[in-house]
Amino acid sequence: MRNPCSHCCYNVFMTLMEITYELQSRLQPEQLRALGSFANTYGLRRFRVDEQTNRLSFEYDASRLKETEVEHVLRQAKIPVLRRVDPVGTVSQI
Repeated sequence: MRNPCSHCCYNVFMTLMEITYELQSRLQPEQLRALGSFANTYGLRRFRVDEQTNRLSFEYDASRLKETEVEHVLRQAKIPVLRRVDPVGTVSQI
């Protein structure tokens, strides 16, 4: 039997965004570990590092996590971000 209030706790829709950064240099093991701990952040769905293009991308739920919070964590983890790569937009809506 379905719980009638199971939908009450969370938004039915999530606005998924993807943001990509160009890195100044390759990530070191300690920086990758810091990103691994960031993976547990509420609203972050996934991240990926593309070593060939030297880019770091995040997919996140914009209704739960803001871009500025992503950038704050990158600064704390000392991730060598050169610049944000545009365009960045909605990936999908669930």
